[in-house]
Amino acid sequence: MSMEILFVGVVILGLVAFFDIMVGVSNDAVNFLNSSIGSRVAPRTTIMIIASLGIMAGVTFSSGMMEVARSGIFHPQFFTLPELLTIFLAVMITDVILLDLFNTYGLPTSTTVSIVFELLGAAVALAMLKLLTTGESLVNVVQYINSAKAITIIMGILLSVAIAFVCGAIVQFFTRLLFTFDYQKRISRYGALWGGMALASITYFILVKGAKGATFISKQNQEWINTHTGLLLLLIFVGAAAVLQLLQLLKFNILRPVVLIGTFALAMAFAANDLVNFIGVPLAGLHAYRLALASDNPLGVTMGGLAAKVPSETFLLMLAGGVMVVTLWLSKKARTVTETEISLSQQEEGNERFESIFLSRAIVRLVLHLSDTVRLIIPQGVRSWIDRRLDPAAAAPVLVDGRIPSFDLLRATVNLMVASALISYATASKLPLSTTYVTFMVAMGSSFADRAWGRDSAVYRVTGVLTVIGGWFMTAVVAFLSAALCATVIFYGEAFGVVVLLVLAGAMIWNAHRKHQSMVREAQMEKVFNLKTVDDPRAAVAITFEHMSLLLREIRTSLDVSLDALFRQSFDRLGVERKKISHVQQWSNIISANVLKAMRLLDQQGLAVSHRYAQTIRRLQKLTDGYRDIVLRGYTHIGNHHKGLLPVQIEELEEVRRLLQDILLEVEQTFSRKQTANLERLTAKDHQLRALAADLNLRQAARIKDNTSKTRLSILYYGIVGNAMMLSKQNLELLEIFDHSFGAFEEPPSP
Repeated sequence: MSMEILFVGVVILGLVAFFDIMVGVSNDAVNFLNSSIGSRVAPRTTIMIIASLGIMAGVTFSSGMMEVARSGIFHPQFFTLPELLTIFLAVMITDVILLDLFNTYGLPTSTTVSIVFELLGAAVALAMLKLLTTGESLVNVVQYINSAKAITIIMGILLSVAIAFVCGAIVQFFTRLLFTFDYQKRISRYGALWGGMALASITYFILVKGAKGATFISKQNQEWINTHTGLLLLLIFVGAAAVLQLLQLLKFNILRPVVLIGTFALAMAFAANDLVNFIGVPLAGLHAYRLALASDNPLGVTMGGLAAKVPSETFLLMLAGGVMVVTLWLSKKARTVTETEISLSQQEEGNERFESIFLSRAIVRLVLHLSDTVRLIIPQGVRSWIDRRLDPAAAAPVLVDGRIPSFDLLRATVNLMVASALISYATASKLPLSTTYVTFMVAMGSSFADRAWGRDSAVYRVTGVLTVIGGWFMTAVVAFLSAALCATVIFYGEAFGVVVLLVLAGAMIWNAHRKHQSMVREAQMEKVFNLKTVDDPRAAVAITFEHMSLLLREIRTSLDVSLDALFRQSFDRLGVERKKISHVQQWSNIISANVLKAMRLLDQQGLAVSHRYAQTIRRLQKLTDGYRDIVLRGYTHIGNHHKGLLPVQIEELEEVRRLLQDILLEVEQTFSRKQTANLERLTAKDHQLRALAADLNLRQAARIKDNTSKTRLSILYYGIVGNAMMLSKQNLELLEIFDHSFGAFEEPPSP
């Protein structure tokens, strides 16, 4: 292997680093954007500008972290340049694939955990291959790994999960006790002091502790800062409190600048701590290449020089920061990941992304038992006082741009302050803990303390948290094994192996991109059903029926495809339709929630609508039940390789399908166009369908008697016909409700 080929390897490292920054920032933008976006503290453009400035400032603080990639996981003195490039290429290729996969599904994972375990996996694999080649015992692999440092890093990452949750919950609990949910009334009293303390804390951890890794602060200045920390904190606290008090006198919401400064601080902490995850490995490869060129035996010299201090590449740090900023503005996947955390921490109940599982139900049940036990210990007076202070219903929701924020500015401030403090302290200690773990768990802890996880949403939120945490542990395992496999391929395949892995990575990323586009389209469809921005009760009622037309269209088209696939015995096509069942049920649930919201809006404005309007919830549920039953019956029947429907049965069910499609289509169009319903025509079609069903039942009974239709075929046949009649009936019921609901809105009867 020549130095020219190794130089190409270094270039490939740089190119892959470019893509790694993009997928990494798409995942980690959740860390510093969620508090400001979730609280709607400012327009999104303003938030993005502030975060961008924080990133560019933070990259200059990251040089102290770069040694983690050079010598934090393995001992470079045991490896030559070709061997190190094998490790580094395996790490970067694995990292791009893994992070892009998590971004596609909107799950925030840890770029720190992925890079640490990729380095560990690739280094262990290459060390074992070297030992096998030389005939040495595999026990000696421990000599190649910086076990003490690796264990410290891993333990720090794991402990950060629990510490972040507890810190977020405790700080939010006492903050909420102090200010309550109706904090606007109390912020004028001691808000300036609290804000000054928050800003002093943020400044201390970002500028004072973080100064150890800055490229532009001399050792003398760092020493002066360290020896005058108390004075600096006092000056920052007094100055910030004075400015905030002045802003309060000018009737300015002082939490806004605190949240925006916190956003800047957290973006800065992210760039300082996590930049190593994206360019630390390529920079280590570049430094190794330079060391090899300076030696007499470039291909055989070991890379012990990497363990020494290396001058900072300020230009490359700034270039990487620029790529991070561009990605932050342009990445669509960043928004997908951001929405996951916001949905899990939102104060209001709403559409839950995750379903409940046994473990989440068990955890919620355990917490409820513990809560009941604690309540027995605490005096009744204290419990009542705490309940009053922590009651979310005590304050009316504040609309921002016509929408209720996912959480208020007070919680956003706590999220940013606590997360910035923890991350920056770790950066100063050169512990690459996961910014994702910290910010996510702080947000979960603060939402828990804020009672955002109510009885009606707790199991879903806990499932979401468990899903994300489970993904974190999967990140470690998959990163280790994948990097080890890639290192093995490159070790034996050399340049050809690198090409194969790059092609494979490109194919997987392209496939993930297509998958994400499909998921975005589905998510946009779900947003159509969201009534959070509608405050006009008449418009709300009208929109719910528009949404029902969309739901009916989805059910109609999916049923048509499912029955056709059943008749052709296409298991794959039925599998596609089966996956739509959960989305249809979710849309039905959202519409039902919107019906309730419309009824509350009507009541608030002293209007009334037909009492039958509330019955749409039951009709929608029965609609989705019938649709689901038909699809699942067909999927199970074909999946179990049972005999297909008889030709005569298919011919008869085709008649049922045509009549049902006509009814569904006419009701759908009536809702979407808000036209007068022709109940007589549709009732006649329903009678026609029922008469057909009665005739088909007789024909099927004859087939059962002469044994031409076996038991499973008969069950399937009757199930489809029965559900078709039920779907027709529910559509007629909805149509009658539609006619009643769009009569003149009436004033409610006087008591």
